[in-house]
Amino acid sequence: MSHAPHRDRTSRGRLREAGVVRKTHAGRLRIALAFPNSYFVGMSNLGFQTAYRLLNQPDDAVCERVFLPQGPDLASGLARPGTLATVESGTKVREFDVLAFSVSFEWDYPNLVRLLRLAGLPVYAAGRDARHPLVIIGGAVTFLNPEPLAPFADVVAVGEGEALVPALVRALARGRDRARALRALAAEPGFYVPAFVDARYGPDGTIEAFEPRPGSGATVPIRKAVLSASACADPPATAVFTPDTEFGSRLLVEAVRGCANLCRFCWAGYNYLPVRPFPADRILEIARAARPHTSRIGLVSIALCDHPEIERLLGELIRMGYSISPSSLRLDDLTEPVLRLLREAGERSITIAPEAGSDRLRRVINKHFTNEDILSRADLIFASGFENLKLYFMIGLPTETGEDLEAIRDLVLALRERLIAHGRARGRAGRITASVNPLVPKPGTAYQWMPMAAPASIERAVRRLRALTAGIGGVTFSMKSGRHAVIQALLSLGDRRVAPVVVAAERNGGQWRSALAETGVDASFYVHRDRSRDAVLPWEILDSGARTAFYRAEFARSLRAEPTGPGAAGR
Repeated sequence: MSHAPHRDRTSRGRLREAGVVRKTHAGRLRIALAFPNSYFVGMSNLGFQTAYRLLNQPDDAVCERVFLPQGPDLASGLARPGTLATVESGTKVREFDVLAFSVSFEWDYPNLVRLLRLAGLPVYAAGRDARHPLVIIGGAVTFLNPEPLAPFADVVAVGEGEALVPALVRALARGRDRARALRALAAEPGFYVPAFVDARYGPDGTIEAFEPRPGSGATVPIRKAVLSASACADPPATAVFTPDTEFGSRLLVEAVRGCANLCRFCWAGYNYLPVRPFPADRILEIARAARPHTSRIGLVSIALCDHPEIERLLGELIRMGYSISPSSLRLDDLTEPVLRLLREAGERSITIAPEAGSDRLRRVINKHFTNEDILSRADLIFASGFENLKLYFMIGLPTETGEDLEAIRDLVLALRERLIAHGRARGRAGRITASVNPLVPKPGTAYQWMPMAAPASIERAVRRLRALTAGIGGVTFSMKSGRHAVIQALLSLGDRRVAPVVVAAERNGGQWRSALAETGVDASFYVHRDRSRDAVLPWEILDSGARTAFYRAEFARSLRAEPTGPGAAGR
């Protein structure tokens, strides 16, 4: 086995990579790890990089990467069925024992179907047999709701990779008997074999029950595999360095997993509990080893400053010569020492997520700060030398009114005043960028029963907000359409009956309206219907660890604009 820099010439041109794992195939479990998007996007994905490292750790397994063909690959004929091959050895995917997908985004579902076609495999699991690789689907989306992908998967891996990979390799290394492997995996925590579980529907089309097939050995719900706090010793980090990615040759390291603030719309906050920091010494060791390959590091977390040694981490990384980019920061993360260290590390922009413009609506979604807090922190941000501010807002929130849209405008104007005042002292002004997205109710959150706002309502809000913010100098607003959000909601909230829509959309080039018409699937049934009386929700095939009663109580508190303190999910 070798981790030497890799300089193979492929149809993608010369890949400039360091850290590639190369093993012989003989006598090993052979896994093709697929990211359902381009190399450029996939190699920037920390989940994919972590899966590659974990799957190559056992000596009796070899994992090679595969991506959606782009540009020259399409022109050279490598987009024909049966031609899909791995980066490392150029071996055809259909020759592997396992084709494992790492899926992070709903919009990549049609790409998953395309990769199955290009591999020369039947798209639906029901069409595969012992001649085909075992198709396993994992990644962040399976935490939420695996059902729209279930018909494509022989196995769905539900949970955190560190807890799943050892059991996966153990079950499959015993032999290549497909039926035996499926039964062995179904008996392990975190593995869902869709063929072993039937969905029973009521006359109104809602799910009445999930029923394991007799003799399959499957049980429902499937308990998500979670890495214990005591086992969080080795943080996910970039395994293969290449400049040919969205983030360039940047080291990505997960510093903290989870967030205790429990924003009511945030699936990641609920689904990655409990909060688990990774050891600072190990993060620094990884950074030290990666320094010959890069001078840039991205610290990945939804609650970065929940790390108990965050100031020490930042200081040590600066001394190593790293420029540091944090992911979006919570407002309470923005202390003077943290901002000073980030500025010293070369950052010029800060991203925060007010989500709403009014204090009242922020209480609805359980954001624990006020406009006064935001403006106070903005003064600290600009006084610390940061020139640019990025803001995230949502529309279509529960109880939202026209006054809440005006409050977004007013908050941005107040922030702009502070930006200009600080910029005047420096002799130059920065910019504010505001991203506005419709709320997509997500599985495993307090809003999982709530219908999404109708597209017409969202479009009215977008038009109103555009009119309110027109002509504000130094501020750029980006607003996503309601129609786009409806499809994302369909893929988030749907059940296995949505899979044919994905297949049709892949075939017709992403024309989702046509795909819905062709398949006869009513998107409104999944997206714009109150689900509070449903006996079973599609994602209740999983046991995420949080109590349904807690979600219901949180939704009721939301409508009353009542806050809930951190750490109340009852894990």
